[in-house]
Amino acid sequence: MNKAPTISGENILLRQPIESDIEDYLKIEHNEELMRMYSGDPANIKPKTRADAERFIQKIKSNPLEWCIEYQGRCIGQARLTVDKRDNRARYAVGLFDPSTWGQGIGQEVTNLVLDFVFHELSLHRLDLRVLEYNKRAIRYYEKCGFIKEGVEREGALIKGKYETDIMMSILDREYFQA
Repeated sequence: MNKAPTISGENILLRQPIESDIEDYLKIEHNEELMRMYSGDPANIKPKTRADAERFIQKIKSNPLEWCIEYQGRCIGQARLTVDKRDNRARYAVGLFDPSTWGQGIGQEVTNLVLDFVFHELSLHRLDLRVLEYNKRAIRYYEKCGFIKEGVEREGALIKGKYETDIMMSILDREYFQA
């Protein structure tokens, strides 16, 4: 598979980047909560530049299984799979950089679309992810999608001068198909 296919949901579209995504990314400034959820230090917030936006979109383009998340005609985030073919598994990451879209079920819709792709199209055995322990909103929707907490990495991320813990979650193919 050369590039991630376009996947349509009820409210969102997972697709390859287009030129206007650079502008969409530039329109939304970083904020403290966003930086914390991306495990960055909010003290390092600085205005985005066109070069930042171009790098962000180019990074999505360069990964064969990464999508821009389109909502209401604009790019609001990205979703990525990193596949390990030998072990028939993938690591999942999703991020919505537009805070005005948080709490609307978009992350859950994206995750359900990716789960369908992972288990029906790629026929993988396992999908896993890491999420910061304080990101309760994401943990709730991952659990609603069928992910199970399976471990922690204690104090593995230094954020704003404090060591934070990651939660490891996964879903297996049989669990997905049973749900």
